[in-house]
Amino acid sequence: MKRGFFIGRFQPFHKGHLKCIKDALNEVEHVIIGIGSSQYSGVKENPFTADERAEMIQAALKQEKIIDYTIFFVPDINNDEIWVEHVEGLVPDFQVLYTGNDHTAKLFKEKGYEVKIVNFVEGINGTSIRDSMVKDDEWEELVPKPVLEILKDLKAVKTLKKIFKQ
Repeated sequence: MKRGFFIGRFQPFHKGHLKCIKDALNEVEHVIIGIGSSQYSGVKENPFTADERAEMIQAALKQEKIIDYTIFFVPDINNDEIWVEHVEGLVPDFQVLYTGNDHTAKLFKEKGYEVKIVNFVEGINGTSIRDSMVKDDEWEELVPKPVLEILKDLKAVKTLKKIFKQ
């Protein structure tokens, strides 16, 4: 079985991430989703916990009837020399890495992996979504409906506004 590995922070999981997973599943039979920076939460760049992010991903993929995936938490170690080996120790074997991060792509290419740079959806990224949430700008259409419901249940806008004031 050909497996791909898609790593991201998913802060929050949005329609661009969903498109990347769908595109990957056109090339591989199973996608391993790595929730990066999994040990961080409650800060501007990483407001949501790893469990909350996993819940968002699972809800969005369930709505799309996508079942060919597994989720793993991938904490940062801040050491490029052993980063790939760290990831290899946490997730099952995979043949293709999917990432939008040039640095991550470089590290995995150096270790001999096939790397595919994902085509993000124009105008959709976690940073701008978080900023829009704080500024009360439009953002709801950028995330899958099940994710929107989770974010509402988490009172994410209120939480982000508090975090951004710190």
